[in-house]
Amino acid sequence: MSNYPAVDGPDPDSSAALAALLEKLQQRHNGAIGGVLLYGSCLRNGNMFDGLLDLYLLVHSYSQAYGNGPLAAANWMIPPNVFYAEVEHDGQILRSKVTVISLPDFRAACSRRWFQSYIWGRFAQPTRLVYCHDPRLRDDIEDCLLECVHTLLDRALPALPEQGSLESMWERALGLSYATELRSEHIGRSAELARSAVEFYAQVSRHQAGSLAFPFAVYDSDDGLNYNCSVPASRRRWAGLAWALRRGQGKVLSVLRVFKALFTFEGGLDYLAWKLERHTGQQIEIPPRLRRYPLIFMWPFFWGLYRRGIFK
Repeated sequence: MSNYPAVDGPDPDSSAALAALLEKLQQRHNGAIGGVLLYGSCLRNGNMFDGLLDLYLLVHSYSQAYGNGPLAAANWMIPPNVFYAEVEHDGQILRSKVTVISLPDFRAACSRRWFQSYIWGRFAQPTRLVYCHDPRLRDDIEDCLLECVHTLLDRALPALPEQGSLESMWERALGLSYATELRSEHIGRSAELARSAVEFYAQVSRHQAGSLAFPFAVYDSDDGLNYNCSVPASRRRWAGLAWALRRGQGKVLSVLRVFKALFTFEGGLDYLAWKLERHTGQQIEIPPRLRRYPLIFMWPFFWGLYRRGIFK
């Protein structure tokens, strides 16, 4: 039985729409889906029709999900693949950003053996397993989610102050992971995440206390939950270098994933413009030449966005 904390599920009024979407995705991917994870803003605000639903499909293998073709190869070389999917239910459209990764790749990317924080940083936040075909696999996936928490704390705490509030610890830890990607969200995004699920972060932090490679404790005080940890100076020096390397590596991988999504994400350029405008308040125009020749003109387009401060 997994120790992963319960995370509130979708609004009952939208659960039928979600079930219809999952059935459509299972058909699209040849019955290869073993589990589906829901995370992100729609899970936090409880409204699955507000924006795009963030879904991770955990498939048994890429060949089963796609057949032996370029999509399977792309998913294997630079996981994950990203797609768009929608379903209409009772007059409403449920829209989703669907990310595909194999169960073996997911297990590896949640672990301390995986250097880049793209998966273990992302899934250290509240996540709900909305579909799983097997109870034993459910426990396995939830154990992977707990491993994400362990890995983030193991990597982040040596780069953080030795003590402080638990909320500030999670804000900084999530901020380290956010900084390894090209993000359009405002600077306070990690603080919002830390505030949005205080009890969840308290539970998973207490669960990890005593299991890290250095002393780490969570305790109550007059001003709320606090933490302390004692990390050797040599490990702190290595942590700073490691996060600098992750930032460089992560930015490059983010560009490659965006480039790949131009060919897999239907309406990907329009979605990108919508998301950037939503997070930054700045208008984003997609040049006609970029639509015609994305391979050539995506590079100056993204460089221009970066210089405007749209990406960080």
